Amino acid sequence: MITLETLKAQLKAGRIDRRRFMEGALTLGATVAGAEAMMGRALAAPSSGGTYKQALTGGATSDSMDPAKILDSYMINVSSQLRNNLTEIGPDNQLRAELAESWEASADAATWTFKLRKGVEFTNGKSFAAEDVVASFQHHMGEGTESAAKGLVEQIAEVRADGAETVVFTLTGGNADWPFLVSDYHLPICPAKGDGSIDWESGTGTGGYKVVSFEPGVNTVVERNPNYWKENAAYFDSIENLFIADSTARTSALISGKIHSQSNLDLKTIDLMEKSPNLVVLPTYGNKHCTFPMDSTAAPFDNNHVRLALKLAMDRAQMVKTILRGYGEAGNDHPIGPANTYRATPEELEPRDFDPDKAKFHLKQAGLDKLSVELYVASTAFEGCVEAGSLYQETARKAGIEINLNRAPDDGYWSNVWLKKPFCASYWGGRPTEDWIFSQIYAKGVDWNEGKWDHDRFNALLVEARAELDTGKRREIYVEMQRILRDEGASIIPLFMAYTHAVATDIHLPEQVASNWELDGHKNGERWAFKA
Repeated sequence: MITLETLKAQLKAGRIDRRRFMEGALTLGATVAGAEAMMGRALAAPSSGGTYKQALTGGATSDSMDPAKILDSYMINVSSQLRNNLTEIGPDNQLRAELAESWEASADAATWTFKLRKGVEFTNGKSFAAEDVVASFQHHMGEGTESAAKGLVEQIAEVRADGAETVVFTLTGGNADWPFLVSDYHLPICPAKGDGSIDWESGTGTGGYKVVSFEPGVNTVVERNPNYWKENAAYFDSIENLFIADSTARTSALISGKIHSQSNLDLKTIDLMEKSPNLVVLPTYGNKHCTFPMDSTAAPFDNNHVRLALKLAMDRAQMVKTILRGYGEAGNDHPIGPANTYRATPEELEPRDFDPDKAKFHLKQAGLDKLSVELYVASTAFEGCVEAGSLYQETARKAGIEINLNRAPDDGYWSNVWLKKPFCASYWGGRPTEDWIFSQIYAKGVDWNEGKWDHDRFNALLVEARAELDTGKRREIYVEMQRILRDEGASIIPLFMAYTHAVATDIHLPEQVASNWELDGHKNGERWAFKA
C-alpha cells in the first residue's frame, strides 16, 4: 500500500521526481500547501555532526584493512569511509571523477592517462601524488599476487607516474571500460612508502573519515576527517560500524533506536518494518544476484550434463515468490543484470525454467540415474539463503537429485567455505560493466573464479570485447558470452535481488540513492547525514 511515508522515501531515494510526489500526495488527500511542505522536509538540507551507528553484514574476524583482501560488504563500506578511488559511480549510476580530475585514452584504448586532483591530503598529512596511485595499483600486480583484483589488473602492462599529477596506464590491449574498472573497491589509493609499497595497515586514506578503532568481526569506529577535500560530504562527527550477522538482532537494534540503519532485511518481516512510523524501508535495484557455484574441476561438477541437471532442478519462479517476496527477479545462469547495458533480452536468450524431466535427461547423458551432492549454505551468503537451499532441496528431488544441506557458520564463511568447498552459496554485488564482472569472476585463473571454470571461447571473446568500440558488435559478443555461461558455466544464478535497507527517519537521505551496491553504493557514510 502506498502511503505518504512511502512517497517521501521514494522521493529521497530518487525513485520518483517532485511532480510524481505531488501527484501522489494529492491523491492521498494532502493539500497543495501540505504536500509542498512535506516535500520540502523530505529534501531538507543535511546537518553536520552526531554519531551514526549502522549494522552491517558480511564481516568476519579475518577482516583486514588490506584492500587486496576485502571480501564482503562490511569492509567495502568501512574502506569507502576511509579511502577514495581514481573514479567512482555516482548516485545516478554514472561514472564520475574522484581522485582523478580527468582521463583520456589513446585511439586504441590501450593507453589511459589520468590527471590527478590537486591539493588532496591523506589523513596522516601526506600530500596525495602520482606515486601513491602507482604503488596502490602495483600492490595488486605481479605473478605472486593474491589480490581479489587480479582479474582486473592483470591487463596492466605498466603503470607509471608522469610527474606528480599524472598517471599513465599501458594495457596489454584496448579496454574502453578502464575508467570504470579503476573504481573497484579493491583499488582505492593508499599512501606510498619509501620502498614503493603502501601503508594499508593503518587504514590511512584520503577519505572523509579516519580510523579510531578496528576490531575485526565486531566493530569499527571512525571520526570525521576535518581536512576532507570534498565539499558537502562526510557530515557525521563519527560512525560506529557494527557487524551483526543475525537479521533478528539487526532488526531489534534498529527498532529499539540503538542503531540508525541496517541493510539486508529479513524479507519475511519487511511488511512490519514498512508500517513503523520511525523507519523508512528503502529497496534499491541494481545487479545484485545470488549464485550456487560448482567446482568444475571436481567430480561430479566437471561434467556439464551434471551442471545442467542441477540448473534445471531449481524452481526460480517459486524462489522469487517465496524467498524474495517480489523484491527481485529470476536469473538465467549468467551474471549480467538489469542495470547492465548489454544484458541479453528474453528473445536473445530464452529464460531457463524448472524442468525436472529435462534434468533427468541430462543425468542420463552423464551416465547417472540419480545424484547426491552436498551444498553449503549460510545466512551471510545472501538473505534467505538457508530457506533457498531448503526449497532447492525439495524441487531437486523431483529430478532424482538429493541436495544434502550443510549449514556453515556465518563467521569465516567467506574464508573457510567459499572457494574451498565444491558446491556452496554465494552472492555478487553490482558491477556496472560486463567486462568488470566477467574479468573478475569468470576469466581463466582469476582468484575469484568461484567455479574454477575455464572456457577457451569465452576467454577469447572477453579480450575481443574489451577493444571493440562498435556498440552493436560489442552487444553480439556479450550476448554470446552470456549464452556460454548459461549453457556451459559452472554457476547456478537463480535470482537477481534488491538491496534492502531500513533507515531511521531522523537520517537525511539524498534525493537519489545509488543502486550499484547496497547502502548508497557503500557511500552512505559520505552522503547521508542527520536531519537539521
